[in-house]
Amino acid sequence: VGGLTGNVFSLVSGSRSSKTFKPKKNIPEGSHQYELLKHAEATLGSGNLRQAVMLPEGEDLNEWIAVNTVDFFNQINMLYGTITEFCTEASCPVMSAGPRYEYHWADGTNIKKPIKCSAPKYIDYLMTWVQDQLDDETLFPSKIGVPFPKNFMSVAKTILKRLFRVYAHIYHQHFDSVMRLQEEAHLNTSFKHFIFFVQEFNLIDRRELAPLQELIEKLGSKDR
Repeated sequence: VGGLTGNVFSLVSGSRSSKTFKPKKNIPEGSHQYELLKHAEATLGSGNLRQAVMLPEGEDLNEWIAVNTVDFFNQINMLYGTITEFCTEASCPVMSAGPRYEYHWADGTNIKKPIKCSAPKYIDYLMTWVQDQLDDETLFPSKIGVPFPKNFMSVAKTILKRLFRVYAHIYHQHFDSVMRLQEEAHLNTSFKHFIFFVQEFNLIDRRELAPLQELIEKLGSKDR
């Protein structure tokens, strides 16, 4: 597996690294975005996540957010891929993050009115929807010189807000499975990177982060 996710994964969990929930989204080699991903990989290697998420000097903010959004999609895709057998219609009949938070799915186009569904169904809808956005060249242009649309930031915020819900579900409902698979170091590193990134650019409303607030504070306090 190329790119950042592959390297982090192979370090942590060996053979399970190839199991993804949805097809991986590849950033084309040789493109400027690929160079940005390599930069992200190198700075992450330094171990300072607060620094690693900062916009590199002279770079376009939209492009930096686009590259990282694709990367987080791939990471969450892999993390969820390792626990899909434990996340079933029977074990998770509603999409929740603990007893106080339940999510209903709507994408505004195919499903306009929010529907209550099981966690695997919700996550399938969610990841398919994110994949469609990432594959849309008008939203996430991969060619140099093609401008990002005016609504790019609001689309990116919605994607990241929804990806957060998959982390929240895994932490609340499947952390015991994650521990059994010895994936917790990878999950924590991936989530910490995600949280530092969305905090750096103020991409997710604090209220949306409430299901994992304690964990977020714990991860942040270790890094001050």
